[in-house]
Formats: sequence, structure tokens, C-alpha cells
Amino acid sequence: MSDKIKLMSHLVAGYPTDELSLKAAHALIEGGADILEIQLPFSDPSADGPAIQTACTQVLNRGYKTADGLALIKKIHDRHSSTPIYLMSYGSLIYTPGVAAFCKKAASCGVSGMIIPDLPFDYDEGLTAACKANGMINIPVAAPSMAENRLEKLSHAGFPFIYAALRVGITGTDTVIDDSTMHFLQKVGAGGSKIYGGFGISNGKQAKSLAPSVEAIVAGSVFVRIIKDYQHDEAVLLQKITEKARELSGQ
Repeated sequence: MSDKIKLMSHLVAGYPTDELSLKAAHALIEGGADILEIQLPFSDPSADGPAIQTACTQVLNRGYKTADGLALIKKIHDRHSSTPIYLMSYGSLIYTPGVAAFCKKAASCGVSGMIIPDLPFDYDEGLTAACKANGMINIPVAAPSMAENRLEKLSHAGFPFIYAALRVGITGTDTVIDDSTMHFLQKVGAGGSKIYGGFGISNGKQAKSLAPSVEAIVAGSVFVRIIKDYQHDEAVLLQKITEKARELSGQ
């Protein structure tokens, strides 16, 4: 369909189980998700709202390890090899084993891009170089709170994609798409980078408002909340995920 909206959808690896994560990924793709952003559970996330924080805590309480998350990503990639998978995490998880070693392992599991919000684009512990060496891309995060000079520097730094967090704060609460949003997106894309826009996108109206200004819309907490609400009824859960992905992607 010509009015298809490109959708990047977010999952927390292992939530609520690896089996359901795998089925949820399939339901998202069936519903129109073009890219999967899969988060490795982290104990102290800085930008994630209550839904994602709760999901991370629940998974970590099972003793879930980074290796478990990467194994799940590999399973998803093996089943959906044409769908790009971006790994989202925080700096300490990839810094501890060594950035180069982590990126090599992630690439071998089918990851094609890394989103690490707390690593600054110009002081990234070698992440951009390690991604490039392993055939991946680093996708830095821009936020409205960035100083004008830093935002300008980021926008002209040559990254193929930039993740634009549409407002300051945490994910999961609704974002209003207004003139200030569009002005911010113009600044992020000033250097030619394509933009993934997210933070609080949960319905088709928001998606349609945002879509013309970005390469893809990003939706996360909305899917995590669906999984939380329906995790004990798998058939309904998967149906709800597919329906929401269709709504957001304009299908």
C-alpha cells in the first residue's frame, strides 16, 4: 500500500518469556513492522518509562543474561532474516565485555544496528568504529534537551540514521506532535541523516502526523503494555500486537 508507514517496533528480550518474545516478534512483523528494536534488559534504564522498566525487572529476576538476549535475537533473525534488528541497550552492558567483542558477537547473531542512548555520539567508547568493522551501524540518539551546538554537530557527523527522541523525559506517555516537534526534526536531519522518530507513539493518528517527517516511526511502550496486559492469553496477545502494528503502520 502506498500509504504504508515505516514502523520500528520495540521489544524487551525475554519478556515475559523467550517463547512469547519470539511469537511477539513474528506478530509485529505480520502486522507491518519493518524493523525490530530489541532491548537487552537493564537494571537501571535512564530513559525507559514504567512499562519497559517493569518488563526489564521481571526478566532480570529470572536470572536473564546478555547471552540469553543475544540467543533470542539470533532465533528471531534466523526466522525473519530480511527484517533488520537493532539492538538497544546501555553502555555498561556492552562496555563490560569490551565494545569490539560485544559488537562482533551481536553481528554474528543477526544484529544490523546498535542504539545505545547513554553513549554520546562523539565519545562512544569506539562503538561507531566497532559497528562499522562488523557490518553494523551505530544509531545515536538526539533529544530536544541537547544544546544547539551539539545537535548541529551530531546532525552533520555523517551518521546514516539518527534516533530522534521526540521529547525530554521517559518513554511511555503520549507525545503531542506539534510545530516544535517538526522544528526539532528539521534540525536533527539538517545534515542529511535519516531519522527514526519515537517516544510516546501509541496510535495511528500520531503515526500519520509524524510519518512524513521521518524515515520510520518508533513505537515501544505501547507493545510492552499489550504484552503485560495479555501475557496470560497468548492468542489474544498476539492478535492485539498485530492489530496495533497494523494501526501504527497504516495498514
